[in-house]
Amino acid sequence: MTTRRQLLGRLTGLVAAAIGAIVAVPAAGYLIGPALRRATAPRAGAGTIAELPVDQPVQREVVVETRDGWLKGEQTKGVWVDKRSTGEINVYNPHCTHLGCAFKWSQNTQQFLCPCHGGVYDLDGRVLAGPPPRPLDRMEHAIEDGRLIVTYVDFKSGASKKIPI
Repeated sequence: MTTRRQLLGRLTGLVAAAIGAIVAVPAAGYLIGPALRRATAPRAGAGTIAELPVDQPVQREVVVETRDGWLKGEQTKGVWVDKRSTGEINVYNPHCTHLGCAFKWSQNTQQFLCPCHGGVYDLDGRVLAGPPPRPLDRMEHAIEDGRLIVTYVDFKSGASKKIPI
């Protein structure tokens, strides 16, 4: 048989547990949520299409929003943009696929050259010489109101397949 005192004690404990759960569940979601949220690739403007030279790659800077848990910030990243006479546009990540060094466009040889280990790529990003394990990494892009919008992604260096990081 339960006494009145035992009943009130159990009810008080139940109410306290319910209040604790009501407070703890949202607090845990707030603390753990950002770590579980899947990151999305940031989109950034890379200038207008009209100002791109034809068959002449140019390096553009894009400002991408970064998130680390609750911290938000902006980083300036580089991309290589190539506009073809056919109207096709290629956007390349600016890092060599071998070890991630920054490559440059050589006007004289009409090739992308990586100074670190002699990687050479053609205008389409194909490997012509050196140790790179795959072609240059292309990035998704869109044209909105005459502006080039790039979805910036970095990729794992040294891998034979394109692996986003």
